[in-house]
Amino acid sequence: MTENRDNGELQLVVFKLGEEEYGVEIIQVQEIIRVMETTRVPKAPNYIRGVINLRGKVIPVIDLKKRFGLADSEADDQTRIMVVEVQEYTVGMIVDCVSEVLRLPNNAIEPTPPVFSNLSDDYIRGVGKLEERLLILLDLDKVLAFSDMSDLERVS
Repeated sequence: MTENRDNGELQLVVFKLGEEEYGVEIIQVQEIIRVMETTRVPKAPNYIRGVINLRGKVIPVIDLKKRFGLADSEADDQTRIMVVEVQEYTVGMIVDCVSEVLRLPNNAIEPTPPVFSNLSDDYIRGVGKLEERLLILLDLDKVLAFSDMSDLERVS
């Protein structure tokens, strides 16, 4: 993760999937929009919800819950699409809600516990500690690995 070198902290967008809180670096987030109807693409992997037309640009949308193998839930008025830049791609990610933007000091970030290294497939950069809360810090480049990018190119 890129850090703010001036004061040793990360600026994160915090969102929820189920009851868990996750964070991604704000510099990768282009915008946050309400969920809109997606157009399904035949033979796309099950975690790719489809594509949307965002101001004339066709953007693939992934369902992060399906990507992570989490239980599915119905979209509600809090559900959002986070439009992010991953490598050179623009991708929408469906999340249950976006809760806040915050600054997290580098000394409040713990490395991923070794017991989770195989389970996380290296998606997790670390765990942020905030008082009584823990944030799972995601590495979006690894959430959408190279093989996934070829899937995204086929649908966009």
